[in-house]
Amino acid sequence: MSEAAPLRLAGVVRESIVDGPGIRMTIFVQGCPHRCPGCHNPQTHDFAGGYEGNIPKILAAFDENPLLRGMTFSGGEPIAQAESLLPLAKAVLERGKDLTLFTGYTMEQLFEMSEHRPAVAELVSLCKLVIDGPFLEAERDLTLVFRGSRNQRLLNGIESMREKKVIESELVFA
Repeated sequence: MSEAAPLRLAGVVRESIVDGPGIRMTIFVQGCPHRCPGCHNPQTHDFAGGYEGNIPKILAAFDENPLLRGMTFSGGEPIAQAESLLPLAKAVLERGKDLTLFTGYTMEQLFEMSEHRPAVAELVSLCKLVIDGPFLEAERDLTLVFRGSRNQRLLNGIESMREKKVIESELVFA
């Protein structure tokens, strides 16, 4: 198996309460094929932008904060870097924390992609919460929990990948 490409980042937010349940560290990856009109992170679209992420440094910062419930992968499009995110995701789970994933792909598209990219299936199967679907300006609704548009869903990545069907998340905020 070949080594994963370096992780390209747009930025890291050490404490967030809007990117998933509880207090979380949010990793914003660089590069997005969707380029959704109205995206609130258009600076993350360019795959050549950002900087190379240092996973040990990210984990050291993560370990400094005992209040973190978990880590969120956002972007950009995290699925574009699934192979590079896997070591970080596994390290977070080893610490007894949980993972949230924001993706512009639908879960159905992720099922299809995972047939040719095992890292996609593996990454999604590690995520307790997956917010799927592109941001659609016509569906914009700022009253939704963790979502920007009504077409986006809150899904259980672990169960969805295991069952190979879309399973909604039962959010726990404690």
